[in-house]
Amino acid sequence: MNALIKQIAVAVALISPVAASFAQSNQPLTREQVRADLVRVEKAGFNPLDRLHYPENIQAAEQRVAAQTDVAQANTSGYGPSVEGASQSGSHVSDSSVTTYSPPVYQHN
Repeated sequence: MNALIKQIAVAVALISPVAASFAQSNQPLTREQVRADLVRVEKAGFNPLDRLHYPENIQAAEQRVAAQTDVAQANTSGYGPSVEGASQSGSHVSDSSVTTYSPPVYQHN
């Protein structure tokens, strides 16, 4: 019985740091994060003093910020833009001495 309690205590001690790391991901935003978000939205056209058009104004600014973020993330692949084009190498041989005939590999006698 005493060994079972020790095993449970060891298991709880090993699992608790893992559980604590998952709990830390849901922490509230800091003041700096909120201010940075407000600056981003204001640069995108949001006016906090315009209370008449409040929901539409902030939603439109957030969509602009999200679109800019998507564009910025899309260009970080490292491969560059897709390029359309064509290229040719070599030239067409019109010499009559060159033929497309090749003798058979297996000859039956």
